[in-house]
Amino acid sequence: MQEQLTIRREKGRVWSHIRKKWLNETPEETVRQEYLCVLVNEYNFSLAQIDEELEVTGRGSGHARADFVIWRTTKDKADSKNPLIIVECKSDNVTIKPTDYGQGDNYARLAGARFFVTHNSRETKFWRVLHEMMPKSLEEISNVPHADASDKEIEELISKLKTFKEDEFADLLHQCHNVIRNREKLDPAAAFDEIAKILFVKVFVERELRAKRQRKNLFRAEYLDDQLSKHPLNTLFGQTKEAYEDDKIFEPEEEIRLRPATGREIVKLLERYNLSETSEDIKGIAFERFLGRTFRGEIGQFFTPRTIVEFMIRMIEPKEDDIICDPASGSGGFLIRFFEIVREQILADADEQYKAFKAELDKKGLSDAKKAEALRDKFAEIRATLNPRERDSRLWNLANRCIYGTDANDRMARTSKMNMIMHGDGHAGVHHHDGFLNVNGIFEGRFDVILTNPPFGANVEPSDVVPESEVTTDHAAEKRYMEDYGDLYIDALARMRAAVSKPIASLFELPKGEKSKVKTEILFIERCLALLKPGGRLGIVLPEGIFNNPSLAYVREFCENRAFIRAVVSLPQETFYSSGASVKASLLFLQKFTKDEQEDFDAKHAKARAEVEAEYAGEIAAETQRLERAIDTAKKARDGEQLKTLQKELKDYQKHMADKMTAEVRALLKERFPYPIFLYEAEKVGISPTGDADQNELIPNDNLPAGVTKSCLELYQEFRRDPKPFFLVEAAQ
Repeated sequence: MQEQLTIRREKGRVWSHIRKKWLNETPEETVRQEYLCVLVNEYNFSLAQIDEELEVTGRGSGHARADFVIWRTTKDKADSKNPLIIVECKSDNVTIKPTDYGQGDNYARLAGARFFVTHNSRETKFWRVLHEMMPKSLEEISNVPHADASDKEIEELISKLKTFKEDEFADLLHQCHNVIRNREKLDPAAAFDEIAKILFVKVFVERELRAKRQRKNLFRAEYLDDQLSKHPLNTLFGQTKEAYEDDKIFEPEEEIRLRPATGREIVKLLERYNLSETSEDIKGIAFERFLGRTFRGEIGQFFTPRTIVEFMIRMIEPKEDDIICDPASGSGGFLIRFFEIVREQILADADEQYKAFKAELDKKGLSDAKKAEALRDKFAEIRATLNPRERDSRLWNLANRCIYGTDANDRMARTSKMNMIMHGDGHAGVHHHDGFLNVNGIFEGRFDVILTNPPFGANVEPSDVVPESEVTTDHAAEKRYMEDYGDLYIDALARMRAAVSKPIASLFELPKGEKSKVKTEILFIERCLALLKPGGRLGIVLPEGIFNNPSLAYVREFCENRAFIRAVVSLPQETFYSSGASVKASLLFLQKFTKDEQEDFDAKHAKARAEVEAEYAGEIAAETQRLERAIDTAKKARDGEQLKTLQKELKDYQKHMADKMTAEVRALLKERFPYPIFLYEAEKVGISPTGDADQNELIPNDNLPAGVTKSCLELYQEFRRDPKPFFLVEAAQ
């Protein structure tokens, strides 16, 4: 067994074991020498099999230098044979970009290597070089061979451990689902619960194996067989629950309710994929596809297609320090994509900081040693702000203080937590809770962004009251949230406690009467606006009736009285067919008034109402007096039929005049508080009625419908910059 290789440092320098000399320790050099230790200690390559900073020769190669070139044997290296692996190291904080893949592929082709690796301080990606294909024909795999890998093991690596494919894995999860349903006779939702538990175990075990630098770091059936217990899967599930104890994903007494043989079969089906080494975006997409297929309308709600999620979140334009909430979070799609986009922004910003510092340093004429020291210090400073495990770091704040969601269905709440973990985390703010009620960090006036696809069609009945259980918080959690949110949280909690046993609808303004039922989507509109901070942005999926049903004009006015309507995008009827819903929907984008905007609107509203009321006051008084006198006459004459007719006439007149004055007030407001609204009717939104990929006119992409030159998002962005050309085009038509 060869001796473990370690980093050697001395006075701002780092030792190159390959080149046998001291080098100034820049962040880039640190990444390189640390990865050399991985190649030697974990992959068992000897230093004699590796070369460093080797110029790769070949036509057009210039002075291309590979960080590491690895041969299969020392003899191959001595005989100048083609190497096995090329390694390209990057010190960037951002995710490795496709341009980095291309550079590694080019170096590997020039050298005749079968594999290449792209590595930086955040991630490592492995690739097979397709020499029989044109350059940039990349095939990602889950690892590269170890030093002692046989020809057979190398071929198995290529054939069996290809990178995680979304469709393949979604199909595999569905296969596991069917195995459980057939063997254990569980209903679809219960079968899903068991898969969820096993997936959590798989993630936990493979992370543990990876952390311990185990070469065999897949959760295989054989690993299960090595456990010394009657039900090994449940033993591992117990350890997994303990690891996620603070997240309250599973109940303390919960177990895997499968026979050991069934559990082993599921582990075996899943064992070709390593979840700890698969990028979050890919396995997350696969998991969502499986969810959509499994729960197609089965539990009364559906999943928002990813193309709609992407469009809505791009319309909202999330940024660092925005706090988001989805009060009907379902599978967590909006929260996940927000997390991914803002994380990408943070990492890109950190990388730009480092590059800018390096560029300024180059102008100062420092010695190489001084420059390396300054770069090390700056790099360490930047990385400290990105440590997701360091409280108050940028990524910790994103995951723990910026993402919140609730779902009234316990299975969906758990699923969204799991989905977020699959995508890289940010799940701590997701709760199993009624979305209409305050909980922990979710209360009025707190959020910069609300993105949601609330359930349609159901009603909140007068008998639906605030239960005691929904406002009960354990003492430790209450204390923590009081420290985090102060008086705002205390007031929100007090409001909920005062509402116990009262009808949920009584907490809202939009319901027309205490004894009437109200559509859930109507309450969600009011709830979302209440949750927003002044100036906050809302994107919500709503049934089209909200926008054009005359009886719902009061809902539209409620929104207009509190927020700018930024855009309405009508979706095709079939958008949600694949998710089990047939309601034609539109997307509404609002921006809540700031304090000053609200005061300005209210003042103009009050003035307009006063003017209109004054205009009609005499007419209304005269007609009302006439009808009331006639009613008195009918009463005295005891003419019941005439009395009913006159009473109805008075009621109809009062309603007619109220509606007329409201319309005129609204018309005056549009003149005195004008702003443009973007309207768009989409025909192709990236998903077919069967759930397959389709042409997409919503966002920039390579599959725009014929004749569409600019996506809806691009048009909206142009509209926000200057709406005049849009109205001129409309007028010309």
